[in-house]
Order: sequence, then structure tokens, then C-alpha cells
Amino acid sequence: MLKNIPLSAAIGLIITGTYFLAAIFAGVIAPYGMAEAVGDVWEPSSAEHWLGTDQIGRDLLTRMIYGGQTTIFIATAATILSFTTGAVLGFIAAVSGGWIDQLMSRLVDLFMSIPSLILALVILSSIEATVLTLIVIMGLLDSTRVYRLARAVAVDISVMDYVEAARLRGEKLAWIIFREILPNALSPLVAEMGLRFIFMVLFISTLSFLGIGVQPPLADWGGIVKENKEGINFGIGAALYPAVAIATLAISVNLIADWILNRTTSLKGGRG
Repeated sequence: MLKNIPLSAAIGLIITGTYFLAAIFAGVIAPYGMAEAVGDVWEPSSAEHWLGTDQIGRDLLTRMIYGGQTTIFIATAATILSFTTGAVLGFIAAVSGGWIDQLMSRLVDLFMSIPSLILALVILSSIEATVLTLIVIMGLLDSTRVYRLARAVAVDISVMDYVEAARLRGEKLAWIIFREILPNALSPLVAEMGLRFIFMVLFISTLSFLGIGVQPPLADWGGIVKENKEGINFGIGAALYPAVAIATLAISVNLIADWILNRTTSLKGGRG
């Protein structure tokens, strides 16, 4: 499978794999404890502290590793929830048609008319921002975008001959969705999944920067920017490391998504 992988996709896999492995094994590879103060305020890079220290003397590399663990976990879980909910509901609407399709689509339009960030701010200002609530809120809010894509793709597929044949055989809704439509909708959904994952990374980072996302003592990339933003005025680059991490992760995931999209385009023309 990976024999003829292009260079760009290989680079994307290496970078993305490195981030995910660091997130999985954060407790093993992090040189210090997540909240452990080990030096002075904003120390420069050194042999002991490769990225220096933060605003209260914690090792910045350690904070970045644990911050990546939190950010990637929340973004991944929210993306899975978003695609599971949005894709299934979009397929149901497309296959059912009629008033079911109209009702579901109008409800989705209503939620999409409200900016996701504003709606998340309103919700999180009235409830406790735990990891679970962040995942649920982010996943459900973003599922509206996935719904629109899944429905649009499924509408085109649902008029194909093999779907009509399945209906004539008396196949149930679940069979049509998971055996006929889903395999042939993978290409655009996979490409969109990469984009939505990066959106989730930016979303949780934004919420944490605003102070209503991941709460201490947990670390995440948006929170690290918020904690160290004042250092920029003094030429301290501690707040820039998370930005670099987010940018490189976004590029690498998109490289992988483009490669998978090219490999799966053949699914569009038939059952696959």
C-alpha cells in the first residue's frame, strides 16, 4: 500500500505520526511533570530546557508535549463524533427524502446560521468546560457542516442503479446507507475529515486562548499561547511554538488527505 507513496504524503505521514506518537507517549517522553516548575521565568533554550521555560518557570518542551496530547485527543474525538453524527444524519436525509429531508435540512440551516464560535462561547459560559463537554459541543456543532457534505454526496449516489436495485430488493435503510452509499462516499468524506480535524485543532485552541476551553492544570496549545503572549513584548518566543506546531500539523494532515483522496477517487464511479 505504501510502496508508491508520493514524497509529499510520506512527509505528511512522518510529521503527523510523530505528533500522534508524542501525544500517545507523552508521559514517557516528557522530561518533566506537566505542571512542574523547574527554572526561572522565560529562560532561553538550553541543554536542560530545549525550548526554554514558560511564564512561571515550567519546561516549555514538556508543556508542548502534554499540550499536544490534550489538543490532539480532543480534536480527534470531536472529529469522530462530528463525522459519525453528521454523515449518518446526512445519509438518512438523502435516502429518506420528502418531509424528513426538508425538516432535517432546515434545522441544520438554522444552526449553521449561528457562528460556531459564538454558539460555543454562549454554551460554555453557562456550563463547566470539561474535556467531555468540549468534545460533545465541538463535535455536535461541527456535525452540521459534515451533514451538508454527506447529504449532497448521498443525493447523487442515491439515484444510481445499484441503489435503486437495493430498494427494489427490499433492503432496509441501514443496508442502503452502510453497504451502498457509504463505500462510494468515502472519497470526499475522507478529504473533508482532514480539514475538519484541523478546524477542531484551531477551534479548541481558540477556546483555550479565550479562557473557556481546556482548563488548568491541563495544558493545550491554545492555552500555552495565552499564558505566554506577554513574552512577545520582550522578545520571548514561547507563544510562537504552539503556532508552529499547529501549522505543521495542519499541513501534514492535508498532505495525507490529498493522497488518500487521489487513491480513492475510483470509488466515485461505482460500488467499489
